[in-house]
Amino acid sequence: MLQERPGLIMCVCTGKCPGFAKMDIWDFINRVRVELPVEYGFIHPQLCEEDGDRFLADFLKAHRRVMIAACAPNMQNKMFRDALTAAGMDMKTDFYPLDIRDLTTEEAFQKVADALKDWEARANG
Repeated sequence: MLQERPGLIMCVCTGKCPGFAKMDIWDFINRVRVELPVEYGFIHPQLCEEDGDRFLADFLKAHRRVMIAACAPNMQNKMFRDALTAAGMDMKTDFYPLDIRDLTTEEAFQKVADALKDWEARANG
């Protein structure tokens, strides 16, 4: 069992990214935070911008595991590596990047649910 429930940040790439056109982002985030084992869930408009960098640096000071549901994991690893490292967090155990673009609300919700189970299994395994 994970020692603590992780947080989930959904980055919506300004809210105008066509990759989120099939999803109701508000239904998605509300279902995640109410129905899944996360400490919280919230939406950030653009984590890869300068204010997103500042926000993430402040946010990671809590040292809570975080899943970011947004774009491609390889991009997230590149964009958020410095912030995670500066906060003393482990990229493999404290961070779970998840691509939820081009999914419906239900598909994205299920992908997060499955990823949380996978993350817990890796932590126990």
